[in-house]
Amino acid sequence: MIEKEYPVAFEIAGPTAMFTRPDTGSSPVSYPAPTKSALKAMFECVVLSKKAYFEPQRVEICSPIIFHKYTTNYGGPLRKSGTANFQIFSTVLENVCYKVHGVILAYLPPREICNQQHQLQEVFMRRLAAGQFYATPFLGWKEFVPTYFGSIRAVTFADTSINITISSMLNMMYDKPTDGTVAPEFMQNVKIKGGILLYAE
Repeated sequence: MIEKEYPVAFEIAGPTAMFTRPDTGSSPVSYPAPTKSALKAMFECVVLSKKAYFEPQRVEICSPIIFHKYTTNYGGPLRKSGTANFQIFSTVLENVCYKVHGVILAYLPPREICNQQHQLQEVFMRRLAAGQFYATPFLGWKEFVPTYFGSIRAVTFADTSINITISSMLNMMYDKPTDGTVAPEFMQNVKIKGGILLYAE
């Protein structure tokens, strides 16, 4: 028996994005492409379920990869006690555009009465088309909001000049797609070919 798939696709673009490499410490540097975990978070800004979840499979990078320096004032709880705000210097991505493709999966097989995969797929596509969100969408860091988040557009295409190998890339932060505990998982020698990154080959 062939298991039915529940595909989902969306496009997101914005002036700035940050997908932090964990090995870059106090002066964070972005990966050249979004992590699987970041794409899942974008999806969950539209709709969130604890019984079904979005599994990213592919991202098309539709604009050149451009890094630039970014400085922000930090006044949060991690600063040393008694000190004033201090600045964080980072390296972020500029003018990004991504086409994201994936499928809806669930912990339990679908039933006739309640198909959680189909329900999540339908709610996501309906809310995306209407511009309705569960939370404000963001591109890695929450301060980096998109200028476009919606259906796939016919005027954007993967940048075929992008061919990069990322030696190590964060895959997921938690041991389960929902209600998990922190357990970082990494992918090795991740290839971007013709502007397309496949998260599972």
